[in-house]
Amino acid sequence: MSWRRSLWSTLAVMTGPRPVVLSGPSGAGKSTLLKKLMKDYENVFGFSVSHTTRKPRAGEVNGKDYHFVTREKMQEEIDTGGFVEHAEFSGNMYGTSKAAIQAVQAQNRICILDIDMQGVKSIKKTDLNPIYVSIQPPSIETLEKRLRERQTETEESLQKRLNAACVDMELSKEPGLFDLIIVNDDLDKAYSELKKILAEEIQKAQGCKKS
Repeated sequence: MSWRRSLWSTLAVMTGPRPVVLSGPSGAGKSTLLKKLMKDYENVFGFSVSHTTRKPRAGEVNGKDYHFVTREKMQEEIDTGGFVEHAEFSGNMYGTSKAAIQAVQAQNRICILDIDMQGVKSIKKTDLNPIYVSIQPPSIETLEKRLRERQTETEESLQKRLNAACVDMELSKEPGLFDLIIVNDDLDKAYSELKKILAEEIQKAQGCKKS
């Protein structure tokens, strides 16, 4: 049975709507663009639920906010090829499992993965075949202005985000890494570009729901 389950898993990844990998620094506008997509295309997109080894915070629900698992369980699934990407932050493991993506695809929805640059490079080594989109600010100065206007950062955390953004902006220029790089200096224009590259998959997902 195990080889059949494995074959089904591979086919599920290959035949469902193509996932979308969104990457880019905090403050570039990913969340705003995603909210517009979710509003304009109801029940077309879905988020995969990530796994983590950290403890749930107050109000967090297992299976909704995260799949909360032990380090041993997560490492076991990573070792058997069950994750498309994973990383460790502050002593806790985080990652995206193939099963979490397939759960979204099984509903004929386009799975959205909001992934950092390390995750993008990990997914490149899998058979997931997503559409890779990078959302970038027009400049580091514009990004700093946006982050300061949020008034949610300390000066120390702000500088960390800006340093990380500089690295992200530079790495995103690597040839062939992304199918599309959107410089978000005009929200309507950026949204139009995003819809254009996703148009074919959106039509497929909508067609499945009508049939």
